[in-house]
Amino acid sequence: MIESRKRLGQPTIADVAELAGVSRAIASRALSSEPRPVSADKRERVLQAAQELGYKPNLLARSLTTKTVNLVAVVVNHIHDLSDLDLFDLLISEIQSIGKQVIFVRVGSSERIEEFLRSGIAYHVDAALVFSDFANAATVRKMFRNDSVLMLNGMRDGGAPAIIPDELTGIAEAVSDAARKGVRTATLITGRAASPVEQARIGHYKSEMQRNAISLIAEMRGDYSYQSGRRVAASPEWQKSDAVFCTSDAMAMGVLDVHRSVFPENRPAEFRLYGFDDVTLAEYEAYPISSIGYDKTLYISEILRFLTTPELFQSGGMLVQVPTYFVLRSSS
Repeated sequence: MIESRKRLGQPTIADVAELAGVSRAIASRALSSEPRPVSADKRERVLQAAQELGYKPNLLARSLTTKTVNLVAVVVNHIHDLSDLDLFDLLISEIQSIGKQVIFVRVGSSERIEEFLRSGIAYHVDAALVFSDFANAATVRKMFRNDSVLMLNGMRDGGAPAIIPDELTGIAEAVSDAARKGVRTATLITGRAASPVEQARIGHYKSEMQRNAISLIAEMRGDYSYQSGRRVAASPEWQKSDAVFCTSDAMAMGVLDVHRSVFPENRPAEFRLYGFDDVTLAEYEAYPISSIGYDKTLYISEILRFLTTPELFQSGGMLVQVPTYFVLRSSS
C-alpha cells in the first residue's frame, strides 16, 4: 500500500507513521513546525520516513484542525527601493524562523486593491502585514477575510494595531547637525506625498528646519528611487542651497552621482547631503550618505511579537513606535 501511494506521489501522514513504526499522532507532532512533545528517536524516524516517501504536509487539512496555515501575507506597493531589499530579506528570514512562510501581494495602486476585492481574490493566511499605503485596515480585512491585520504604513483604525518608526528623533538630529555646520538654506527632495508616512516625514523636516533657522528654498518631488534622485538633481529647477535632504537614501545616491564633481573624496564642497533609511549600501565607500535609520532587528521583533502572540491583534488601535537615529557620514 505504501509503495503504491508513493508511486502515485500521494503519501499520507498514515504512510509516514506506518513506515516509522509510530502512531499517526506522534508522526503529526514530529512533523509540526510548532514545539510539540515527541522523543528525539521517534522524531528522527518520522523525519527519515517522510523524506523517504517524499511526504509533504497538506496545509489545508492541517488548517482545519489547527486553525492556522503558517502563511503570512505581506502587502506592498512594490519592491524596488534599496530600503525594501534590506528590510524584506531580514523580515522573510525571521518569519521563516518561527515556522511560517510569506506571500507577497503587490498592489501598486488603489485601483488594484479594488480589483482584488471585485475579483474575490483572497488567500487563507494567519495574518496580514500591511506596508502599502494604498490599503487601509478595513480593506485588508475584507481581502483576507481575517481580522489579524498589522498596519505598518502609518494608517490604522480602532481595530488594527500598528508599528511605525518614530522619525522625529532622527530627523531632528540630522537637521541640527546641518545647523551646527552653518547651513542656512535647504532643499527637500520627497517621495509620494499621498503617503501618510511621507506626509508626517515632510512635516518633521519643515518644523525642524524652522526651529533651527534654516530656510527651505525648494521642495522637489521624487519617488524614493535612485532614478528619481538623478532626475531631480539634473533638472532645470535645481537651485543651489547649503544642504539637500532626501527622504530616501536611494534618491540621495542619485543626487550624489549627478553632483560628484562637488564632492571631492566624497566630502561636500558646495552643499551637504542627507538621506533617509540608512541602507546597507551607505556603509560602503561609493555612497557614504549621512542618513536617518532605525533598528530593523527591533522593528521586526515587534512584528514577530504579534505573529507569535495572535491575541495581540485584538488590541485595537495599539501603536508601537520604534526609535530612529542619525548616522553621520562624509556626505554632510
